[in-house]
Amino acid sequence: MTDTVPGPQPTGSTTGFGTPNPSDRNSLSIGSNGPLLLHDVRLVETLAHFNRERVPERNPHAKGAGAFGTFTTTEDVSRYTKAALFQPSATTDMLARFSTVAGEQGSPDTWRDVRGFSLKFYTSEGNFDLVGNNTPVFFVRDPMKFPHFIRSQKRMPGSGLRDNTMQWDFWTQNPESAHQVTYLMGNRGLPRTWRHMNGYGSHTYMWVNAQGERFWVKYHFHTEQGLQDLSNAEAEALAGSDADYHRRDLHDAIERREFPRWTLSVQVMPYEDAKTYRFNPFDLTKVWPHGDYPLIKVGTMELNRNPQNFFAEIEQAAFAPSNTVPGIGFSPDKMLLGRVFSYADAQRARIGTNYHQLPVNKPVVETNDYLFDGNMTFEHSGTAPVYVPNSYGRPYADETGPVDDGWEADGEMVRSAYSLHAEDDDFGQPGTLVREVYTEEQRQGLVETVAGSLLGGVEEPVLSNAFQYWRNVDQTIGERIEAAYRAGKGEEHVGGDPVEATTEAELASVEA
Repeated sequence: MTDTVPGPQPTGSTTGFGTPNPSDRNSLSIGSNGPLLLHDVRLVETLAHFNRERVPERNPHAKGAGAFGTFTTTEDVSRYTKAALFQPSATTDMLARFSTVAGEQGSPDTWRDVRGFSLKFYTSEGNFDLVGNNTPVFFVRDPMKFPHFIRSQKRMPGSGLRDNTMQWDFWTQNPESAHQVTYLMGNRGLPRTWRHMNGYGSHTYMWVNAQGERFWVKYHFHTEQGLQDLSNAEAEALAGSDADYHRRDLHDAIERREFPRWTLSVQVMPYEDAKTYRFNPFDLTKVWPHGDYPLIKVGTMELNRNPQNFFAEIEQAAFAPSNTVPGIGFSPDKMLLGRVFSYADAQRARIGTNYHQLPVNKPVVETNDYLFDGNMTFEHSGTAPVYVPNSYGRPYADETGPVDDGWEADGEMVRSAYSLHAEDDDFGQPGTLVREVYTEEQRQGLVETVAGSLLGGVEEPVLSNAFQYWRNVDQTIGERIEAAYRAGKGEEHVGGDPVEATTEAELASVEA
């Protein structure tokens, strides 16, 4: 591309190609009431671009917003990873986007839902994306179920309405959802603001150090503002009075220079431990109790700059777990491996083949990617060879042999939902969450929330399945939920004693 000579600044508006516009207010016509003319270039450009103004919204996580900031590594975790952004004192520019999962772009921020917590780090080794939620687990463990899960949380094919029966039907037919549903129906389903919620990578990832040693890790971002939530009544009122409550709160806090911060800690599991650990460490519906693998502090994330243009910098921001850097790898987590393909592919479909060239997605390092042509190609390699190998000096990668972030397969190819780990049932960890983490007040809130959801028109046989689902989580909680439901229906009360609270020592051995 040749250098351009700056010309005079336009005194009015221009077309997208820089030529002056005669009018942005009046179309060209034959007489003041006559037919419009096709060669009114400005009218055609304005209407044609307007018709293409919206890119398709994300399927899950459509409603969201975000901000820019920095991540600073304050501790030395180099014994676990060689990733540049996690070396002592490294500071990395980043972008965070928060969202709901099920709602469309116009939906209220305060509907009960899991919140997305997606981060893009513009590192010295390329972009690293961490795509997570405000809970440490998820509803399913196999990507085959993911589209079905999302559809069950959206709208009925006939009426176009959201439907509690459809949601509970999916959850009760897939018992691995119990852990996440217990979080969803508890306090974390209604965070007061995005600033007052935690974030988790949720998946298990691999870290590799400079010596080639491998470790399994989980990411935890704990809010320094303190965990706060909304009551059902507060959330419902805000949904009607300010549908963009969470978006507004984050924007206004940054404008006031009340920059929100999160502390990143990781759990680190030695590579060999995964083979005999009591839970499958790669199951996205499970946590690693902190008593087994304590939190190790890494650094601090601070959001301190609002986007200048929401569409360009937030709506077109594209996050994908396929974006990794040296020292960070994947794991046998089936959901992670499915997302490694599907997220980047979704961005190509939603934004365009060359979405990676947009400023918000572009890495801060030079690229040599051999990606060629496609819609909206802006950056290019000139006349350099577009193939490998070549004889003209354009470098290319040619590693062979084992990779440093790989792992050994553990058997023949199978289709299986079963695990050989000792305590891998679907209801054990959500039962622990209810009995040993939730307070009695939180347990009562869970009972009321679940019963209220079931009272929202859930039909048989799904209703009976839901009662059994919660008895499987915890017998007493299940009985209390059924009793609350029947009381709400004016039916005979079915009782259950409250679950007893546990000691602080017991809490220390389970999840945060």
